[in-house]
Amino acid sequence: MSTLASVRDGLVAWVARRSATRWVMGKIGSRALSLLPDRALVPLKRDGVVPVAELERMREAGAVHRLPVPFGVRLWLVTGHAEAKKVLSDTGAFSNDYARLGAAVGRIEQSPGGLGFADAPDHTRLRKLLTPEFTMRRLSRLVPRIDEIVTQRLDAMEAAPGPVDLVKEFALPIPSLTICELLGVPYEDRERFQELAAARFDLFGGGAGQALGAISESLKYMQEIVERERRSPGDGLIGMIIRQHGDDVSDEELAGLADGVLTGGFDTTASMLALGAIVLLRDERARASMRDDDAAVAPLVEELLRHLSVVQVAFPRFARHALDVGDQRIEEGDVVVVSLSAANREGTPDFDHTRGSSAHLAFGYGAHRCVGAELARMELRAAYPALLRRFPDLRLADRQPGFRAASIVHGVDELLVHTR
Repeated sequence: MSTLASVRDGLVAWVARRSATRWVMGKIGSRALSLLPDRALVPLKRDGVVPVAELERMREAGAVHRLPVPFGVRLWLVTGHAEAKKVLSDTGAFSNDYARLGAAVGRIEQSPGGLGFADAPDHTRLRKLLTPEFTMRRLSRLVPRIDEIVTQRLDAMEAAPGPVDLVKEFALPIPSLTICELLGVPYEDRERFQELAAARFDLFGGGAGQALGAISESLKYMQEIVERERRSPGDGLIGMIIRQHGDDVSDEELAGLADGVLTGGFDTTASMLALGAIVLLRDERARASMRDDDAAVAPLVEELLRHLSVVQVAFPRFARHALDVGDQRIEEGDVVVVSLSAANREGTPDFDHTRGSSAHLAFGYGAHRCVGAELARMELRAAYPALLRRFPDLRLADRQPGFRAASIVHGVDELLVHTR
């Protein structure tokens, strides 16, 4: 076995071992759960792949709801589609500034950086740095590597005895290795990169101290990569930004952007791959269309994105001033959270593989819409058909999938399948 193959296989095994211990962008720890009333957790719960019935009942009762949370925080949940688009797009009325979260729930010193918790003009300037690297023309360079990664994972699944864990062998490695390629992470650093990726999602399991420690360590590592790229820029995203913008972007800002790419594209795409496989294996007509009809792949991926909405809630917004959303009065400083899964099901709750492309909010909306949406689509459009074509007899094992109990990003920690 070559050195590169050995490193790759070690990385995949390590990710599988760590996957069961991820919490946010995964599970929320019992300590955090104990502080919140059941109603406040409704947006984070699922019944298998679909939201719990209580979320549907909430949306039917109204588009905006006050959620009971401790510490005197006024928290609102938006479930209506039109109201969700209003909140997500109105940057004049709503702020994403992380400092406002500290003001709402107590002092928080460590910002996660990146685009999700930034307002204009910083958000506008930083997004302009990333956008050229996420165009289809620029991303097209990754297509051969994505196909290669998918093929390698299918080979590993075919060689594995007995039931295969689709999460371990397929869903996790594809986006994680793709992001390494995108960022330009040196091959010898990829095991460490994955360790910090998993730790970065461990926001609630060990309390606030551990959460901030995970953020800090991840950002520190990203800064190390940035410093290395400053000395000798590579062909990845970090090197390209340095070559094109030089000192116009600081090391801290660039590390935050890289960390945002990691958090936005790793667990989300992995969850889509696993949950989408469940939907396809339970729907023979959808499965046949994905496998046999090239023209059906893109619209089917969009329907899966809408139906699954793995990112269940968007980044919190903070009201800059008092205003009405739906029939509720939002006061200045209130925290507003949009349920993407509820909004995406308004009027179309069921999965329909014949629906065709439709507008959805799975990647968000407005100025903060996910910059990596096209990369995710590329991975999903490559992976789903390849999986079903390689294994025409693929089926779910008898063991119930390991669905996450309450999560910002819904998914499964284990998904056993039979390949033959």
